[in-house]
Amino acid sequence: MNERIEDAERRMQGAVRNLGSEFAALRTGRATTSLLDRIQVNAYGTLTPLPQLAKIHVPEARLLTVQPFDRSMIPDVERAIMESDLGLTPGNDGTTIRLPLPQLTEERRKDLVKVAHRMAEEARVAVRNIRRDVLNEFKRAEKEGEVSKNALGRAQDEVQKRTDAEVKAVDEMLARKEAEIMEV
Repeated sequence: MNERIEDAERRMQGAVRNLGSEFAALRTGRATTSLLDRIQVNAYGTLTPLPQLAKIHVPEARLLTVQPFDRSMIPDVERAIMESDLGLTPGNDGTTIRLPLPQLTEERRKDLVKVAHRMAEEARVAVRNIRRDVLNEFKRAEKEGEVSKNALGRAQDEVQKRTDAEVKAVDEMLARKEAEIMEV
């Protein structure tokens, strides 16, 4: 029974880690290399993550530079960046793509906060779904006589406690991201 609870906690923590990587790719006012992690480039007929095709640097707080390993990929990389939902306009000098990050408007910041809230709610739902699945396993085991009612109650309490901790972690991550987005 303890291994089931620990497995559930591991899966819940995975959902929270996934939220962290989604938040890292959510654009704020500052440049970060993780902003481009989710961009897929059509390279040689295959969709490939941009970080596998280029060096990405942050030379200034509001500028990203992308240096493709193969210069012939520059038009494909630019196209992928333009088609992404980041709202960035690339410019290149033949070897390096420059991505200046414009100042976010108040309206755009509020939209990004809404996106962050949606992502956080999806993470909360994922954590609660894991809780539901584990509790259903325990109830099935109790019906089949594998565990007692007392053990079932203790397991339910433990799973709920761990669920609450992970939901709290999601809420704390959301609060930090919201403050980062709204920072001028």
